[in-house]
Amino acid sequence: MFIHTRFSIVVVMLLLGAVVALSQQQSSPTQPVPAQPVATSPVKDTVFLDVVVTPKSGPPVSGLQQQDFTVLDNKVPVGIDSFQALRGRETPIEVVLVIDDVNTGVEHIAYERSEIDKFLRADGGHLTHPMALAFLTDSGIKVQESFSSDGNALSTALDQQSVGLHSITRSSGIYGAAERFDISLKALHELADREAARPGRKLIVWFSPGWPVLSGPAVEEQMTTKQRQQIFENAVNLSTLLRRGHITLYSIDPLGSADFAGRAFRWESFEKGVSKLNQAEYGDLALQVIAVQSGGLALNTGNDITAFLQQCLADTQAYYELSFAPPLDQKRDEYHHLEVRVDKAGLVARTRQGYYSLP
Repeated sequence: MFIHTRFSIVVVMLLLGAVVALSQQQSSPTQPVPAQPVATSPVKDTVFLDVVVTPKSGPPVSGLQQQDFTVLDNKVPVGIDSFQALRGRETPIEVVLVIDDVNTGVEHIAYERSEIDKFLRADGGHLTHPMALAFLTDSGIKVQESFSSDGNALSTALDQQSVGLHSITRSSGIYGAAERFDISLKALHELADREAARPGRKLIVWFSPGWPVLSGPAVEEQMTTKQRQQIFENAVNLSTLLRRGHITLYSIDPLGSADFAGRAFRWESFEKGVSKLNQAEYGDLALQVIAVQSGGLALNTGNDITAFLQQCLADTQAYYELSFAPPLDQKRDEYHHLEVRVDKAGLVARTRQGYYSLP
């Protein structure tokens, strides 16, 4: 289930150094979108991985064979059941660009939109993959009904979407932080659920500094088992939904190196994923953590949004789809760490970092 709003508010107050007692009453949580099976996984227990192989710096590498790969499930090698070397133009891939008007300040949203517009109009507006725009506002997420390879048409649609008047902002204090978290996490569930039902591979590129990550030592001391259960269920549902829906998430911070507030939450310490209920923290649901866990990228080291977007889409130029059957003796929601190794010097494989076993 989604985060309790009242508890989220208390969390933020703790982070600000206030000494606040937890309320005995909890507001009703928002129900999460359940993970649904999709047509891309013909065998229920088969795990499919989209693997991008690159040198330490440079574009994805093509031309590798199945024997060049080793898949490890919880450090144990598993047999590869299927293998495909793919190129972006040879396989159906759709891209959703999410303009986050909830978590991005007004002073940055205009620059972000101009950079996206520049990308859409490049090369005469001819896009390599069908794309759709999604807009996250205070009232929720709105997604274009159809995808288009016409960048000029999408640019026109972007121009017609006005920046809304915010009832909550990044500077609106503890109540705003909690509300932004709830709106954002619910929107990600809804968008992933929508895209999981579509065939083929999907990329979601989320332009945002991320929603508030309500974690820290003071917070952890106050958390109850029920609250950790809610966080763990969200982590399991999102991971399963993205995996089975063939969705890779990317985050691009339009604030770049100036986003000191976002970095203060230290989302990097949650990258490995949560494997046990009693270890669950709100940082496990950070936008950047979910992106990296899905096999995508979290880009926040500069302000060249167009270049970052091109870097994300470069993952479709050449990649490999592998599948394997997970062990049979699994417990429900048991976390499995994944690693893919390439038997070629200087090359690194990137894919989703783990999965949760299904009943």
